[in-house]
Amino acid sequence: MTTAEAILSFLKSQAGNEPVCAKQLLHLGSRAAVDQALSRLVGRRKIVRVARGFYALPVSTRFGDMAPGSEQVIAAIARQKGERIAPSGAAAANAMGLTTQVPLRRVYLTSGRSRRLNLSGEMVELRHAAPLAEDARHERVLRAIEWLGPDGLEQARAVLNTLPLQERRKLAERAALMRGWMAKLIGESVYNTPADTTAP
Repeated sequence: MTTAEAILSFLKSQAGNEPVCAKQLLHLGSRAAVDQALSRLVGRRKIVRVARGFYALPVSTRFGDMAPGSEQVIAAIARQKGERIAPSGAAAANAMGLTTQVPLRRVYLTSGRSRRLNLSGEMVELRHAAPLAEDARHERVLRAIEWLGPDGLEQARAVLNTLPLQERRKLAERAALMRGWMAKLIGESVYNTPADTTAP
């Protein structure tokens, strides 16, 4: 079996068409042989380069073969580099249906260094923000609420109340780090004080 064939076999074995980095393939040959095989496979359109050093099998769609989506690539990069990467407030709000506004450029928060990635032709920005880079649902809700601002209190209250009380309590414990209107909103949700739709 050639190095190229071994790489294709390895990629096909990845659950969910997980993108892999070139260093994950070094058990299949020398670095030079792996790099050369990857270059040839990309040239023959057997695989796609989804980010610098990351490769995957193309995904068959009704529009033809496409690269995996940026969300999947970001998730793979986060796992393989040991980073926490999560959508920014605007992206989180859009994913939750709180806004139809689609950011011109996808922005993610990361525990790693700030940088820009070209993911299959789409420019994605990673901004270092270690304390904010958790991807638990309550963290995404918090970022979405912050993005909505005090003018979006009703929407913010509605999405906040979809969280289990335990997760809302985790947010309430961090009130000292929040803007006043956010701390008030979350406190009301946790402690059931009378709602006030006006921002302080």
